[in-house]
Amino acid sequence: MALPWVKTLEDCADYSQVVEPYLPELYELPGKVVDAISNHDSLVELYKNTNPLVSGLGFSIFLGAIFLVVSEVNRNYSQVDRAWSLLPTIYNAHFAAWSHLNGLPSRRVDLVLFWSVIWSARLTFNYWRKGGYNIGSEDYRWEIIRGKVPPALFFIFNITFISFVQSVLLFLLAAPTYIILLASNHEREITAADIGFTAAELALILSEWFSDQQQWDYQTAKKEYQKTAKVPRGCRFTREDLDRGFITSGLWAYCRHPNFAAEQTIWMLLYQWSCYASKTFYNWAGLGVLFLLMIFQGSTWLTELITSGKYPEYKFYQKQVGAHIPSLSPYRTPTATPKVIRTSDLAKRQKPKQK
Repeated sequence: MALPWVKTLEDCADYSQVVEPYLPELYELPGKVVDAISNHDSLVELYKNTNPLVSGLGFSIFLGAIFLVVSEVNRNYSQVDRAWSLLPTIYNAHFAAWSHLNGLPSRRVDLVLFWSVIWSARLTFNYWRKGGYNIGSEDYRWEIIRGKVPPALFFIFNITFISFVQSVLLFLLAAPTYIILLASNHEREITAADIGFTAAELALILSEWFSDQQQWDYQTAKKEYQKTAKVPRGCRFTREDLDRGFITSGLWAYCRHPNFAAEQTIWMLLYQWSCYASKTFYNWAGLGVLFLLMIFQGSTWLTELITSGKYPEYKFYQKQVGAHIPSLSPYRTPTATPKVIRTSDLAKRQKPKQK
């Protein structure tokens, strides 16, 4: 049977009942796929008869191998980055499609897919406009790490973390939906709590849109300012803001990384949704969120290490404003700041050299 027979809602989150018995299918799955193709059997039937957690996990491992090969051939290690905004929603769509194909109650899973599609659309658009899908584009942090470790060690890092761990992580972020799928066999209809969780997810996605748009507006104005040494017309930022080098207004006045904070909360909330659906305080599906929090901690540390080295005032910003937990009061520029070279002055100095 592709799904476990569970008697209570609490059993829907019991690892020993809903995950462990199906792990052997993971090892058998590649052979079954090959047999189905060679014997012209229906892949749809194989898909329907395979536990959805196992088939999703197997696909994430397969993608990890693809990411590894493509990254090494192209010497570009942002392959997972390009798929980051899409894969969690693809896995949520996988759980929804599996439910529909097997004639199972799917309204609650469809609700998860609803906000997940909106999350993907927003994040994919933001990544696209920043040039993430341009040929040859790569996260600047990979280049920095690559320059500080031996090639052999970085290759091991690519095999383990960049390609496979991140790929599996993106599947684990959607793993709570599997528990909601199982719980839907006991509670079929959408509840007020489900609507509440969905509304909260949409609110977080909206906050990400605001924070990313504010960052985009600032960076666009700063680039224009660096080219012309003039504050762009109609720009809401002052010369002092643009000389600072980083944004400290809007949501960024209260949190150094409001987009990161919302992103982590989105997937933490989905995990809590699975806990609510299964009437448990915690369950195994929190593993993905835990890994995500760890990645964001490391990513934030490296990003801020680079930023504080470029902009002297950033250290004051760090002291006043929380990284992921918002501060109660907005950032205030210190009265006495270290002497900095204004970006407008840099632009003036570079013009004679270009001539």
